[in-house]
Amino acid sequence: MLKSVAVIATAVAAALAASQGLTAVAGAARANAPADAPMTATAPITQPDSGPTPPGAAQVSKAKDGHYWAEAQVDGRWVHFLVDTGASTVALTKQDAQRLGFDLSALVYDRPVSTANGKTMAAGVTLDRVAVAGARVDRVEAMVVPEGLSASLLGMSYLGRLSRFEATPTALILRP
Repeated sequence: MLKSVAVIATAVAAALAASQGLTAVAGAARANAPADAPMTATAPITQPDSGPTPPGAAQVSKAKDGHYWAEAQVDGRWVHFLVDTGASTVALTKQDAQRLGFDLSALVYDRPVSTANGKTMAAGVTLDRVAVAGARVDRVEAMVVPEGLSASLLGMSYLGRLSRFEATPTALILRP
């Protein structure tokens, strides 16, 4: 049991460390980009027309760092997410929440959460629409985490509402 916990903790720490470097690069590249312009994905998202993925499913290619990074349209704006099946909900960084139009000072931070950087309080919000390529989910529960996240997380409040998702050696398949 302790070995499993140590392995999971190591994986989470590695994911967050990788996301910190990618977030810094993405942030610098987007400094002059319009808020609603899509970000350049580390791993491209495709909507395959043929092959083993059925039509209408979204495919997120595995990035060189071994993680799945997705560009999602959230309420009409693009957000760069680390796909995280270990996150119970979608978690937004303070910066992404502001870009989506949330007034951070008006939110109620009453939900305790643990991040790789320690414990903090988060605010619950609802996202009207989250879509990764063809995999769209409406009314998605999310949290705004004001500190401790270097990238927004696409968690189970989105993934668990898909009809199916699966990881292959090279991609994550999302079926609406």
